[in-house]
Amino acid sequence: MISWLFVGLVAALLLTPGPTNTLLASSGIQMGLRRSLKLIPAEAIGYIIAITVWGMMIDHLGRSFSLLPTLLKLMSAFYIVYLAIKLWRTADIKFDLNQSTIRPRELFCATLLNPKALLFASAIFPAYAWMEIKTYLLHMTIFLCLILPIAMFWIFIGSVLAANKVSWLNACNLQRTASLVLVSFSIPLSYSAILKF
Repeated sequence: MISWLFVGLVAALLLTPGPTNTLLASSGIQMGLRRSLKLIPAEAIGYIIAITVWGMMIDHLGRSFSLLPTLLKLMSAFYIVYLAIKLWRTADIKFDLNQSTIRPRELFCATLLNPKALLFASAIFPAYAWMEIKTYLLHMTIFLCLILPIAMFWIFIGSVLAANKVSWLNACNLQRTASLVLVSFSIPLSYSAILKF
């Protein structure tokens, strides 16, 4: 069964500015929404590989060190709070979105190395997802269903920022909103980790 906490945490982290989302926004600026859609499968494949590898490693090591999954979940909650503070404090810094044309290979590599994958595997996907293929497939399917609209959102944001049509829709406001959302989701995540001690 999929929990709303899982859906909310996945959406909040996917919406958070980071290397993958910056590349998607850059592509939206340079190529527009329709031509940038070819990047979304590269993001999805990068996340599938990275999350699965991290999840399998954590499951394997967690059998020897039973507290490892709980500690990783707690560390992930603290990292999310750190990320939220960093987003808030750097909201006034301008993003460099004028990069060279983004190709699927660059987006795939950025996603594969994105630290969010470790967060997804260690704290957001349930521990039993790495033990039962049915649970893994169900959670990964929901994850992939969330990637599509959120990736399109970031590409759209890039095209809107390039056109400069909406004054309140800017990088500063986006980062501060993302910061507040992350803090709100770090609370139940840390609470669930503390309960397991």
